[in-house]
Amino acid sequence: MSDAAAPLSGNKKRQMRSAARLYAVQALFQMEHSDLDVDAVYAEFLEHRFGAEWDDESEMVDGDMDLFRDLLNGAVDGQRPIDQMTDRALVAKWRIDRIDPTIRALFRAAGAEILGGKTPPRVVISEFVDIAKSFFPEGKEASFVNAVLDHMAREAKPEAF
Repeated sequence: MSDAAAPLSGNKKRQMRSAARLYAVQALFQMEHSDLDVDAVYAEFLEHRFGAEWDDESEMVDGDMDLFRDLLNGAVDGQRPIDQMTDRALVAKWRIDRIDPTIRALFRAAGAEILGGKTPPRVVISEFVDIAKSFFPEGKEASFVNAVLDHMAREAKPEAF
């Protein structure tokens, strides 16, 4: 018998990537509301969210650590261009600094993934709209997020549309 882990199914990979996106939004929110830098938040999430033993009935899903790190670094390193792209997508007189901090973190994580270019923009939009729905299940925020991310993706990757 081999000690190698069994390959992950496609569904498990998608769940891990979705979890990494959610965790990236949470980490960016935490960074904005604390004095922790990206490395400290990354270490904290590794300790408390990644690699833990969860039973099949747990709501927590282990996340894709590589995607999580890429989104955090991309959002932090590219914050200014991402924020500028978001500002252009927002209705006149609204700037990103006037947006709910959770949605702001979501736009930054999504912007990092859109600009990273590895995931099709339509997938990124769908994933982050689902995250918006999880934070705001009763509100119109998901529609707002969808519209802004669509504008951002069309600006950054017009060839994908």
